Amino acid sequence: PQGIGSPSVYHAVIVIFLEFFAWGLLTAPTLVVLHETFPKHTFLMNGLIQGVKGLLSFLSAPLIGALSDVWGRKSFLLLTVFFTCAPIPLMKISPWWYFAVISVSGVFAVTFSVVFAYVADITQEHERSMAYGLVSATFAASLVTSPAIGAYLGRAYGDSLVVVLATAIALLDICFILVAVPESLPEKMRPASWGAPISWEQADPFASLKKVGQDSIVLLICITVFLSYLPEAGQYSSFFLYLRQIMGFSSESVAAFIAVLGILSIIAQTIVLSLLMRSIGNKNTILLGLGFQILQLAWYGFGSEPWMMWAAGAVAAMSSITFPAVSALVSRTADADQQGVVQGMITGIRGLCNGLGPALYGFIFYIFHVELNELPMPESPSGGSAVAQYHLQQNSIIPGPPFLFGACSVLLALLVALFIPEHTNLNVRSSNWKKHCGSHGHPHSPQAPGEAKEPLLQDTNV
Repeated sequence: PQGIGSPSVYHAVIVIFLEFFAWGLLTAPTLVVLHETFPKHTFLMNGLIQGVKGLLSFLSAPLIGALSDVWGRKSFLLLTVFFTCAPIPLMKISPWWYFAVISVSGVFAVTFSVVFAYVADITQEHERSMAYGLVSATFAASLVTSPAIGAYLGRAYGDSLVVVLATAIALLDICFILVAVPESLPEKMRPASWGAPISWEQADPFASLKKVGQDSIVLLICITVFLSYLPEAGQYSSFFLYLRQIMGFSSESVAAFIAVLGILSIIAQTIVLSLLMRSIGNKNTILLGLGFQILQLAWYGFGSEPWMMWAAGAVAAMSSITFPAVSALVSRTADADQQGVVQGMITGIRGLCNGLGPALYGFIFYIFHVELNELPMPESPSGGSAVAQYHLQQNSIIPGPPFLFGACSVLLALLVALFIPEHTNLNVRSSNWKKHCGSHGHPHSPQAPGEAKEPLLQDTNV
């Protein structure tokens, strides 16, 4: 096959690292350009841009996965990386086009789906958990290091150099796919499927969601995931902008915050999660994670000092145990032949939240008039800008309204999760699903990655 060596997990790891390292470099410049382009409705426009991108990704992911079953993974790795990184050079050419292309690029911003399918092609079932963990850890590592590097280079040499460097790394990633990445889908499987039709059921993004109400336990789990992940998705899309523009964090402080949060999340999802699962059980671990998330969001909502944001960030790392615990509960209680069905439902709900959450947060910021009318002033000795201090006086009771709304949403999720039994047997009526998989799928279907844990952080630009 074309490429260097045999297909391996390391090919996928390098592709992921280069793509998100390039975007991580642009963390600080993106926040500045976003505010300069939309000075009066910064948070609203940020929510709409990320919301449109998330919804397009949710709608296109099943179709791209089905097409990669027919045409191979390499071509779709190239396609997703190219279109995901296409907006990068436009940042300095035309900010309006930059944000417009970011929104539209959501159609192809599903690199993780294709990468997980690539890994599924080349690993045995017992190896996949470790392989997915390696990919997720690489994703986290790229975001731990790159924002700090981008902030330093921007401060020392200007943002233009950062954009050029990010563009060069994105081109390197594309060249690496073209030259070094071999095709993972066996050649003997592709010619037979070239003429295979792509059915609507394979491309329907709502296919998994339609099965949610078929079992009461599945319904409880899915409601819990929706209510807890909706505010999390919105938070990821706007929180670094909130730190920079409202709390008065410097670019270096935002980069350090991302690094510390990423490292603590890795520790929480490995060491702490395994200890909790053994000591207090699966369900109680979910409840504990939701409790940490409520505390974290309430702290963000009422916090008015930078040190409060740092303290809440440590709590946020602990709240990251929720989704892995939910995945483990589903994996443990679902029948072996229904793992993909139930995990697919949860993944579909999270994808839907990736579109709804940012838009909802942007709208709440807008209706509470949390906006900036001028660029931030130089930082005061206390560590915050005068503009930030002005806005905190204007919104002294609730500095961050969307975060308080998110805390209420997670509280509802906690109440729903109380009714999930610790040990049960999920029974999703999936005969049509099985029949469909038998006629249109194959052992390397991208549905398999749905059984793995989601990445540590989301497939997002920031």
